[in-house]
Amino acid sequence: MKERESVDSSLKSQTILTQVMDKGHFQKLAATLSLAAGQSIELRCKGSNVTWSYPSYLDTFKDSRLSIKQLDRHSQLILANSTAADTGEYSCWLQLCNGNKCRKDETKTGSTYIFFTDKEELFVPTPSYFEIVYLNPDKPAVIPCRVTTPSAKVTLHREFPAEEIETDGTDIFYDAKKGFVFQHPSSDHKGIVYCKAESQGAPQISIKYHLLYVEVPKGPPSATITVSSARAGLGDGVRVVCTVLGEPDVDVSFRWQYPGQESGRPVIIQNFWRLINRGIGHTTRISKSVLLVEDFEDTDVGNFVCIAQNLQGETTVATKVELK
Repeated sequence: MKERESVDSSLKSQTILTQVMDKGHFQKLAATLSLAAGQSIELRCKGSNVTWSYPSYLDTFKDSRLSIKQLDRHSQLILANSTAADTGEYSCWLQLCNGNKCRKDETKTGSTYIFFTDKEELFVPTPSYFEIVYLNPDKPAVIPCRVTTPSAKVTLHREFPAEEIETDGTDIFYDAKKGFVFQHPSSDHKGIVYCKAESQGAPQISIKYHLLYVEVPKGPPSATITVSSARAGLGDGVRVVCTVLGEPDVDVSFRWQYPGQESGRPVIIQNFWRLINRGIGHTTRISKSVLLVEDFEDTDVGNFVCIAQNLQGETTVATKVELK
């Protein structure tokens, strides 16, 4: 019964999204759709307050080929002169609003993945020729060499030593909508790889992907604080540095509390980060915040406190500066 209910609800949610065909006919959309690149497509989503999601690069370049209109009883998405790069997920949902607050109506959604096939472009084009993929031991990693033709045969290759990487369909497998998925990444997988696709013609090669292994535990930032001198003379320059070592793809933000802050004492604060290699193929992100007092005064005596924060939480570290 439960299975039947879930099937019914998925069919119900799918019906709000349709494709407009010739002569005013409509077609309900399956989970995937294949169209030849160059074709235009019109999608409709039932409802008076509809939100759309589509491949993000169409937004990045404010592409004039894409137009969205909200009409009385439905919303219309038109994509003209499609290209292989338009391949991806197209979805819509109804918004439930109460005053200024809106939320997604989970029972009224529709989604389809569209392949815009192009025999000259078997891989979905990307703006770069090289991408970094972080291999984290506690989550799957994806090498995003998606194809425009779902039937294409795709293999994964290591650049050095030159060899094909075996995919067992469980630990490493290919998903045409995502790319190659590593379920349990390890340091053995690091290195430079590329994908090769074949479909009724000469094989094509993807961009290269640099797989870097990450070995930093998840959690609030691991922060340390140092000061150029714990005892400073009047007029001296004092430099306080807050440092965090963490995962390469995890952003860290910094806040400071320092003597004279409430009275508007001017200080210079600079934040920056870079990637460093710790051991062979192991990569860590080093984030720093530097607070500089250019001419030390009596009001600068006291505790300098750094608060480092990431999505997992925050860490506070402090150091004291006294007058000589």
